[in-house]
Amino acid sequence: MSVQLTETAARHVATEIAKRGSGEGLRVSTKKSGCTGFAYVVDYADHVDADDHVFESHGVKVVVDPVTLPQLDGMVIDFVRTNLLNEGFEFRNPNVKEMCGCGESFSV
Repeated sequence: MSVQLTETAARHVATEIAKRGSGEGLRVSTKKSGCTGFAYVVDYADHVDADDHVFESHGVKVVVDPVTLPQLDGMVIDFVRTNLLNEGFEFRNPNVKEMCGCGESFSV
């Protein structure tokens, strides 16, 4: 099982953690949301719980709780800029069966 960052995403996360001054890495999970079922939740990992799964990509840790991991297993997270004003994480999750029309929620 794994969740990986692209080099671009890892560089972005490392820069943001350095600006922030603290953090173990990037915590990724899901929550029930939207018309399709789940939405991604991304935050700083200020600590790693004993049952968390930790993956490292390009020197940056990705922290995932054991309940969420089956939904995210095999996912690659990129950081993209679509134009000068829009940027953000892009999730390539092989477990997604359906996405809502706006792209905010998904089902597995």
